[in-house]
Amino acid sequence: MLESSPPRSLYRETADDTDKYPALAGAQRARVAIVGGGFTGLSTALHLAEAGDDVAVLEAQQPGWGASGRNGGQVNPGLKYDPDTIEAMFGPELGPRMIDFSYGAPDFTFGLIKRLSISCDARQNGTIRAAIRPKPEAAVRTTAAQCERRGMPVSILDPQAMAARTGTDRYISGMFDARGGDLHPLKYTIGLVAAARNAGARIFGDSEVLSLKREAGRWILTTANGSVSAEKVLVATNGYTGALWPDLEQSLVPVFSAIAATEPVAPAVAAAILPERPVVYEAGNITVYYRIDAQNRLLMGGRGPMKPIDDASAIRYLTDYALRLWPALAGTRWTHGWNGRVAITKDHLLHIHEPEDGVLICLGYNGRGIAMASAMGAVLAQRLRGGETSPFPMPISPVKPIRFHRFWPLGVKAAILSGRLKDRFGL
Repeated sequence: MLESSPPRSLYRETADDTDKYPALAGAQRARVAIVGGGFTGLSTALHLAEAGDDVAVLEAQQPGWGASGRNGGQVNPGLKYDPDTIEAMFGPELGPRMIDFSYGAPDFTFGLIKRLSISCDARQNGTIRAAIRPKPEAAVRTTAAQCERRGMPVSILDPQAMAARTGTDRYISGMFDARGGDLHPLKYTIGLVAAARNAGARIFGDSEVLSLKREAGRWILTTANGSVSAEKVLVATNGYTGALWPDLEQSLVPVFSAIAATEPVAPAVAAAILPERPVVYEAGNITVYYRIDAQNRLLMGGRGPMKPIDDASAIRYLTDYALRLWPALAGTRWTHGWNGRVAITKDHLLHIHEPEDGVLICLGYNGRGIAMASAMGAVLAQRLRGGETSPFPMPISPVKPIRFHRFWPLGVKAAILSGRLKDRFGL
C-alpha cells in the first residue's frame, strides 16, 4: 500500500520548500534520463550536469517524496558486513575498493554539502554502533579491530564512555566512528535538486515512468503526459521500485522504517542525551537508531507497521523505549510519527545492474542510503558518461528475482518478530 501523498513528518514541516516541479509535457530528448528523484538520481544528475551533460530527472511524485525525504537523517559509514568479510566475498581487488568507497562515503557527502553550501543542519559528529548484550558486543569489537587495522578513525567505548556519550547506562560497549554524522534529509534533498537544476539538469515531478522501451537505438521513457528519448537511462527507485524493468521489483523487499520525533526537549534534558551529538544505531537483529537534531528534538527510528502511519502513537514501542533509555523524557510530547519504504536486498548489499546497453540500475541501500547514494551519484555519472578514470567501486550483477517474492509481507513480519525475540534473549 502506497500513500497518495507524503506523510505528515517533521521534515515536511521544517524544510520550507515552496518549489513544486512541473510534470513532463510533450516529447523531449536528453542524453541521459534518470528515473527517480531521490539521493541517487539527484546526485547523479548533479554530477552529469556539472560535467556539461544533458540530463532529465523523472520523479513519480516530487523530489524527496520517498525515503530521501523521510529517513532517519544518519550519515553512516560502511556496509552491513565487516571489511574482512567483504574482501573474502569479493576478492583482493574489488573488496578493498568497496571498503574504501563505503567507509569514505560520509566524507564525500559532507564535502559535497560544503561545496554546494547546502543548508541542511549537517553535522559530522560521528556514529556510535551500540551493544546491549555480549553477542552484539563481540561483533562490534570484531568490526572495530578490522577497521583499526586499516587505519580508520574508530575506537571502542567501554560502559562508562558509552554512558557519557549517550546519557544512558543501557550499553555495555560501542564503536565510535568519527566520519559519521547527521543532517535534515529533506533539506539536503532540496539542496541537491536546486544545485542540479542550477547546473542545467531538467527536473520533472508528478511524472511516473509508465514504460521504458528501445526504439531506433534510443530509450523511450513514457509518462502520462509526455515522453523522453534518451541515449542512456538510470533507474534509481529503491524502495518504491515497480514493474518498469523485468524482475526488478522482485529482486528486493520494500520494508517500512518508522520514526517518532519529540517536541524540542527541555535544555537540561537535551544536554544529557547525546551531549556531543553523535548518531547512534544499536547492534542487533532489529536495529533501533536515534539522534538529537539541531533544534534539540529526539528522533527515534526502527522497524514499524507494514503500512503508512502519520502519528507517533502507531509506533509506541519506540517512544516507550526512549523513556526506558532516558526517564527524564517523561512528560515530553511526541509530536510526529511517520514511515516510508527502504529497499532490502537478499544479500543486504547495494545492487547495481546493467541489463542492457545504455541501461544502468542502482538500488537496495538497506537503510544506508544517505552517504552511499550521495557518493554513488558521482561514480554513476562517470559510468553514464563513459569517462571512468578508475575501476568501478561496487559489484555489477544481473537482476535476480527473490524466490516466493509475493509472500514478502508475511516474511518481513516474521523476520521482525524473530529478530526482536532473539535480541530480547541475546541470541
